[in-house]
Amino acid sequence: MIEEPAPLRIARDLRRPAADQVAAIAAHPTGFVVDAMGGAGAMAAGIAPLPGLPDRACGPALVAGNRPGDLLGTLAAVAFAEAGDIVVAETQGFQGCAAAGDRVLGMLKNRGAAGFVTDGPMRDLEGVQAVGLPVWATGLTPNSPVSHGPATLGLPAQVGGVRVAQGDVVLADCDGVVVVPFDMLDRVIAALDVVAQAEHAMDAEVAAGRHEPGLIRAMLDSGDGVQWV
Repeated sequence: MIEEPAPLRIARDLRRPAADQVAAIAAHPTGFVVDAMGGAGAMAAGIAPLPGLPDRACGPALVAGNRPGDLLGTLAAVAFAEAGDIVVAETQGFQGCAAAGDRVLGMLKNRGAAGFVTDGPMRDLEGVQAVGLPVWATGLTPNSPVSHGPATLGLPAQVGGVRVAQGDVVLADCDGVVVVPFDMLDRVIAALDVVAQAEHAMDAEVAAGRHEPGLIRAMLDSGDGVQWV
């Protein structure tokens, strides 16, 4: 037999990155940040912005771990949210009921949260739109969750195929949600300058009339890796 877990486990250290680290990530689109991390770090494509809401947010992750159909961890996140936080609510991908609704989001906005991300659906779309807090979710359902636990706050969770830990930086826009691990922040910020310069240079070349990728032209000119059939 195993010992019954506590209904709610909360990390003592709800760490958050420095404001200038968040601002450095927020200055770029999600695609640039993914490229600065070697081409990965985005949540599953099904996690998308809800309509009628702002589609850009960036801030420290406040991680709520929930079992399927439960939101006790999310309710704990409401009580501990600080200005600028993005609550990341794990549901283990459960699609049978909503991860949260308009009243939860209203309280988060009152606490100054910057956004809400979940791997489950939401409910109360009109109310959520009235609140105005940016939300990324898998869709909508009117089914209600419960609040029994066990749940966690501030401990790592798996959301949309990506590990999210307390204090990671979450950047979300119209393309999706990217998670920058806490211990990689300075490295990614440094790489972003190089990525941004290359992207802007390529944009200028395409705008000026460039009409083919350099990689394909190099392969055709050298013959390496090309077989004509």
